Amino acid sequence: MAFQAAIPPDGTWFDTLKKSFVNVPVDSSNGNAIPTSDFLEASESLTTLFDLLGSLAFTPVKNDMIGNIKKVRDRQLASPDDSSTLQSLVLNELKSKKHTAAEGLLWLARGLDFTSQALRHTLQNPDAELSTSFRTAYTGTLKPHHSFLVKPVFSAAMSATPYKKDFYAKMGVEEKAKVELGKWLDALEEQVKILKEFQERKEAKW
Repeated sequence: MAFQAAIPPDGTWFDTLKKSFVNVPVDSSNGNAIPTSDFLEASESLTTLFDLLGSLAFTPVKNDMIGNIKKVRDRQLASPDDSSTLQSLVLNELKSKKHTAAEGLLWLARGLDFTSQALRHTLQNPDAELSTSFRTAYTGTLKPHHSFLVKPVFSAAMSATPYKKDFYAKMGVEEKAKVELGKWLDALEEQVKILKEFQERKEAKW
């Protein structure tokens, strides 16, 4: 499980990430192939954001994402030659009449989409509190796919978000953090978009 490292003086949360989505090399010459190891490492690094939010209510959200990362990584470890990219991992798993990792990646993409939309809303709406940004993102991403048992768990997390000023304070130097957040979101959003388009293809379904 990923834990948040100490933010260096004059630095930001982004300096603590083992891997940033900015540094995940998408191969546009090969159907926008996303390297599995890099993407999973960046996703794992993202989960420390939920520690930054500072509430135990986010623990189920974090654990859900980590569980989906594990499903994809388990497939990669079991069949490394067929799993160098996320797309090849899914297609080769489906050929074997299994879909554990493919389903894990589907939910991981949804979780990443939720997180990125919440933070993008936060950046674009200076007067909106985090709770509003996260609720708005949840409604448009995960909520339609969640059961009536899961929805209250995530709703509790939305209500437990800190004030925006406190969140930025935890991220480090505020103005620097906002600039880094924008770059990070650009990369994350592009990779989520690629995954969602891939997952809509007939051969990526089960």
